[in-house]
Amino acid sequence: MADDFRSSPVLDLTRELIARRSLTPDDAGCCQLMADRLAALGFTIEWLNSEGITNLWATFGSGAPLFVLAGHTDVVPPGPMASWASDPFVPEIRDGVLYGRGAADMKSGLAAMVCAVERLLAKGPLTGTLAFLITSDEEGVAQHGTKYVVEVLKARGIQPDYAIVGEATGDRVFGDRITIGRRGSLGCNLRVHGKQGHVAYPLKADNPIHRLAPALAELVAIEWDRGNAHFPPTSFQVSNIHAGTGANNVIPGVIDLVFNFRYCTESTADSLKARVHEVLDRHGLRYDADWWLSGLPFLTRQGALIEAAKAAIHDVTGLVPTLFTGGGTSDARFIAPMGAEVVEIGPVNDSIHKVDEHVRVVDLDALSAVYEGTLARLLGRA
Repeated sequence: MADDFRSSPVLDLTRELIARRSLTPDDAGCCQLMADRLAALGFTIEWLNSEGITNLWATFGSGAPLFVLAGHTDVVPPGPMASWASDPFVPEIRDGVLYGRGAADMKSGLAAMVCAVERLLAKGPLTGTLAFLITSDEEGVAQHGTKYVVEVLKARGIQPDYAIVGEATGDRVFGDRITIGRRGSLGCNLRVHGKQGHVAYPLKADNPIHRLAPALAELVAIEWDRGNAHFPPTSFQVSNIHAGTGANNVIPGVIDLVFNFRYCTESTADSLKARVHEVLDRHGLRYDADWWLSGLPFLTRQGALIEAAKAAIHDVTGLVPTLFTGGGTSDARFIAPMGAEVVEIGPVNDSIHKVDEHVRVVDLDALSAVYEGTLARLLGRA
């Protein structure tokens, strides 16, 4: 049975956002809902949409510093509806926990940001500029969302000083961890060519599986780097491999392999590519390599934003958060190269992209208070 929780602005807005079926890249009206509330506060609303993607850029105030609150409204598909204890797009509270797709990733973060700013501005004017950058293209290809908006801002000469991305970051409890950097992501579709033939006549064929195997073993064994004080060593992982016609008596003509590097600041995309090609060439392979770079690694050095966030978290939760650089990629990878100090702060992340995604109700107001406290420390009062 659903719990009878006393309503709060953060809880109410989180529920409204979850109820909008914003399967990536559909925004489903989420940005408009938040834009209406921001406009009522005096924000200038601008739509920087691209290729059908909804991108909201909303600003308040003027001058430095420029503080950006960033996030995404799109969510991943829920999977089999029968696997959920309740409809993923009908938010429901059970035992003090709010369930729904996007509850943790990251509609609670968006709601907490909006409500934090509403409270903060009600207390008086701020110094500097406050902005929201919200997109519906983060869970998908992520080419026409934050990445596109950043290019528009750069063309206008706009450079943020600070940014918080509302991704789920907590490990065990809210406030125990904030993300200050991310590894880069470099992937490759590799096709190795051979010559198809009958398995009974191997001398008349060239088996690409046999050709690739020694090179792949070498790639798996390589120590790409040793990491550093902030990042673990670079990781090489094969995610897909396929060859064959389906018949058990045919030597295939090609083998397709997909692999990915999650790499730290001790390596670069170019250095990793060069080492892979050296191995493949040395083994005499005939191949095509289609590389893609999903994001560069970044690290926010200890500075004003990290200190303000840590202090705000301690005030609200009593915890001293650890500084984390693990996990996947986020839109912070597009904002950090602009020169901004960037951190990610959000709810506990143990249910993101899972069936019965959820967030603790008591964490919603706590998260919003952390955002408010961080903003107040860096924007101060006019």
